[in-house]
Amino acid sequence: MIIEGSINLNKMKKIELLAPAGSLEKAKIAFMYGADAIYAGTAKLSLRSRAELNSDTLEETCRYAHSLGKKVYVALNIYANDTDYDEIEREVKRLDKVSADAIIVSDPGVVDTIKEVAPNMEIHISTQANVVSLHSANFWHKYGAKRVILARELSKDRIEYIMKNKDKDLEVEMFVHGAICYAYSGRCYLSKYLADRCANLGDCAQPCRWEYNITATEVNNKDSVINLDYDEKGTYLFSSKDLCLIKQIPTLIEMGIDSLKIEGRLKTDYYLATVVRVYRQAIDEYMRLKEQGKENEYDYKKYLNELLKVKTRGFSEFYFTDDKNQDIHDLDGKNENMDYEYGAKVISKEKDNLYIVEIKNKLSIGDRLEILEPSNFNDESFDIEELYDVKTGEKLDKISPGVKGQLVKIKIPFDIQNGVVIRRKK
Repeated sequence: MIIEGSINLNKMKKIELLAPAGSLEKAKIAFMYGADAIYAGTAKLSLRSRAELNSDTLEETCRYAHSLGKKVYVALNIYANDTDYDEIEREVKRLDKVSADAIIVSDPGVVDTIKEVAPNMEIHISTQANVVSLHSANFWHKYGAKRVILARELSKDRIEYIMKNKDKDLEVEMFVHGAICYAYSGRCYLSKYLADRCANLGDCAQPCRWEYNITATEVNNKDSVINLDYDEKGTYLFSSKDLCLIKQIPTLIEMGIDSLKIEGRLKTDYYLATVVRVYRQAIDEYMRLKEQGKENEYDYKKYLNELLKVKTRGFSEFYFTDDKNQDIHDLDGKNENMDYEYGAKVISKEKDNLYIVEIKNKLSIGDRLEILEPSNFNDESFDIEELYDVKTGEKLDKISPGVKGQLVKIKIPFDIQNGVVIRRKK
């Protein structure tokens, strides 16, 4: 692979892998599968208000992360109204008390509040702030930011220009994988208009994913109705493909990006384990090859194949390799990956290779399951031969998840650790 225009570093610095965590359990999954840090939200003051940690679990998450030498960043990235600031001040004090490692912010007023209330708190400027230039990045650094999270509308050349010319101690983070909002850096009013749920206050109803029938008409000519491209299901004009920069890992490392970020605080443990593991393995492999002078041997295809085992709307590199952004629309609205689904999560081991697992989809005798090994891709697979009710010990032929957290016993012919994710081959 030839990396054009990349920065050759004499000493390759460690690049951070940053994963989403909408709960303490997801934080544990992210760390198990290789994340260096996680980002979470607050009760009302981030842009994913349905996936947040309360006071107790956030404090526990910070303690757990720090015991592993990992970090927790907390999003407080709404565009705030004046009536929000009393709560913002209380939240900043709370985050300082529980030793959050940084607060992710969009609004300059919130930045001011952090500097006043918690002057030692590290500030990261959210992608919602639309950092698309060197001037903007350096402005935020002068104003107290330790890190900027680049907007997703930047091409490789523009990112490289920022990296070469930014203030030396300003850190740069960017998204490498996950859902993309069709609006500019996610600043969208469609949800508020159609569902009275404001995306910029953390309550997006995702109307961009809905089906639409759309026509266009010339001014003063009602007979000139043009149907925009759609089929029997409508059109998905606003729905974007998912971002995937797995092919670009060498370029991003050579550029000197400080942190690679995965989107998905509302996604499942299975999604999180799969995607974090892929990017962890890809980063580590390239670093090893670089040390051996074999960086041209990096092959992204095996990683891409793994990423295709979770639901996706199709993949795009978005603006990174196409400044005109011609490969963005998810034209049919279908989730790809019809072959695999989340099967179960290991809770504990009993005797005789029996494990208690939390089931996530229907399981039946004869189903093929695969163990997602946290440290590599040497996944063991097996067919379900024995399945038991946890409470009664009754032998089962099949079981469907009736309630959240439903447990069963299953015979697994391998030694695996608690918390490991199991996928089911359909």
